[in-house]
Amino acid sequence: MEPRNFDGDADRPRSAGAKQTGRVLVIGPYLRARAGNADAQTESHVQRNAEARLDEAAGLARAIDLVVADSIIAPINQIRPATYIGKGKVEEIAALAKSLDVELVVMDCALAPIQQRNLEKELHAKVLDRTGLILEIFGRRAKTKEGSLQVELAHLNYQRSRLVRSWTHLERQRGGFGFMGGPGETQIEADRRLIQERITKLESELKKVQATRRLHRAGRQRVPYRVVALVGYTNAGKSTLFNRLTRADVQAADMLFATLDPTLRALNLPHGGKAMLSDTVGFISNLPTQLVAAFRATLEEVLEADVILHVRDISHEDAEAQQSDVDAVLRQLGINPDDSGRIIEVWNKIDRYDPEQREELLNIAARRPEDHPAMLVSAVSGEGIDALLGAIEERLAAKRTTLDLSIDAADGAGISWLHRNSEVLAKELHDGRFDMTVRVDETKRDIVVNRFDAVPHHAT
Repeated sequence: MEPRNFDGDADRPRSAGAKQTGRVLVIGPYLRARAGNADAQTESHVQRNAEARLDEAAGLARAIDLVVADSIIAPINQIRPATYIGKGKVEEIAALAKSLDVELVVMDCALAPIQQRNLEKELHAKVLDRTGLILEIFGRRAKTKEGSLQVELAHLNYQRSRLVRSWTHLERQRGGFGFMGGPGETQIEADRRLIQERITKLESELKKVQATRRLHRAGRQRVPYRVVALVGYTNAGKSTLFNRLTRADVQAADMLFATLDPTLRALNLPHGGKAMLSDTVGFISNLPTQLVAAFRATLEEVLEADVILHVRDISHEDAEAQQSDVDAVLRQLGINPDDSGRIIEVWNKIDRYDPEQREELLNIAARRPEDHPAMLVSAVSGEGIDALLGAIEERLAAKRTTLDLSIDAADGAGISWLHRNSEVLAKELHDGRFDMTVRVDETKRDIVVNRFDAVPHHAT
């Protein structure tokens, strides 16, 4: 559906979906950009396209099988403390919601609890802001125990702030897991106490999860496998690229937040080495702080990664703004997005370009600084995957030591150990001995040197 501006009087089409679980009206209350209006700028330095923002919000609603009856841009000059938008806009939206017979109004912004309450009173419909909508998606998509714990914790922290008194103190309860249900049955104070008790319990359980993950990481560090993590804006094609690189079958769909739970698979490198590839949750503009905090255990895979692949949908009209949003989240996690020794930028979906456009894209990539290259790939067709694997191997090799050694061919245990604990780059049999070139992690270097009389490799 084409987004419309609320200042116009165009016909209001209705959309239909295969799974109709509720009709929703999506509103984009975006500040008009003007000189001196700092609020009109997003957190990123790149100004987002209003139509693209609204389309993304509608996509979020469809991601939980809601039927988008209409999507409207409602430009505003300033944020109103009571209802976020002006009184006239509220009245127009109320009339539209009634005419479309919608059950829910989604506001593509972050609403204060009092703003949400006042809008629900004026619109005579449930109101969900961007944060609540994203949390709702995560609540439905998380499959693992860890993911479910993290999402529920984020839900509860959000809901706790929504327990505000209305003219009847029982009407506005939002107890439970989601936001779509009816009023609760207990008083606000009791709800708040129960929520806090549940939050405390979840935090305790998540600490155990984090401890388990640390043990798993410690186990991986005892073998020569490095970790490569995929990050990127939601729907940039991370899971499709993950499947292409590892020959896995992780769910991949043209849908926002199709994958939430982290996945690890072995990644085979061109010269026989291996790494662990991690697929993580996608980022999004204005990602709720509750989720960044709650998913920190999952995102620790990114924090610990030796190489990070920043996957970008280079064909998207807001590609630059999406890159800025991902960079902002990486900074929240304490990762420098400009660390060229650790981060590789991957321009995905080049199959959507015709040959002439692709050539232009290649020229743009070629003009980038040598220490900030861009790898052009198509996760769907496989184009550019070999070059990407080579770049990954090169980055990983920069942090490892290459050694030459000679070992008796009869020393099966030693040869087996080398294959398990190093990358064997070359192996030739001469007079009953194997001349080998291996690449090892810093933690294994001294062992190889002392046990096998290895010396630094000298290229011929």
